[in-house]
Amino acid sequence: MSEISEFFIKHGYWHAKGVFDPEHVAGLETDFDRIVTQLATSGEAVDATWGGSETAKLASDGDRILHTHNVQQYSRRWMDALLDDRLLDVIEELVGADIVLHHSKLFQKPSEKGSPFPMHQDWPYFPTLRDSMVAGIIHVSDATNEMGCLRVWPGSHRLGRIAGADGRSQNDVIDAHPIEDALPVEAKAGDVVFFHYFTLHGSMPNRSDRVRKTVLCQFYAGNDRVEDGNTHPDERLVLRGWNHHASRERANV
Repeated sequence: MSEISEFFIKHGYWHAKGVFDPEHVAGLETDFDRIVTQLATSGEAVDATWGGSETAKLASDGDRILHTHNVQQYSRRWMDALLDDRLLDVIEELVGADIVLHHSKLFQKPSEKGSPFPMHQDWPYFPTLRDSMVAGIIHVSDATNEMGCLRVWPGSHRLGRIAGADGRSQNDVIDAHPIEDALPVEAKAGDVVFFHYFTLHGSMPNRSDRVRKTVLCQFYAGNDRVEDGNTHPDERLVLRGWNHHASRERANV
């Protein structure tokens, strides 16, 4: 067992440093900013600030976070990033040789007024049959504690599926794992922070004078699939290996 997989199994997350070099990050940031500009002029609702009592405990009036799904639908450069062996080699340690992209999503937390995300698990949004889903946050900018970086509760993935853990309302288990006591995972541009979709995680507001830029991607094993009836965007894009559940019917969805 590798250092990466051993740490991930024990703690439910892994901080991969320097996955993308500065030159590569500069190109990704150029396209990130272009996506943001396109969104800002689209007239669409692009603020992804959560409602609910848990967000209200952390947020201030005027907080916002700009968001879109699937950066690879905007940019060839971002598609290439998702196919980069430096990224996929780490993911293979976590989910195996067959890697399927579920979706990606851009988050821009503006300076001073960047919205928080309360503590939650990801599985309620897109549960899979084998629970192989792993997130990877590609850092396009630095992310410090003051900037509202990711916070995790190491080892919390061993709690499994927690009912009502989507972060939208009060939950006794999450109350026992307050975001204020969670581990801040500060990262540099080019780092990728991975975590299992059972791992309790969230982020505080960005109150710094710097913009935090990230693209979060969700991957699952090729022998897994999203449970029937789920309506969340599911790209089913094979990044390495094989999708064992692909079929003519599913390919037409």
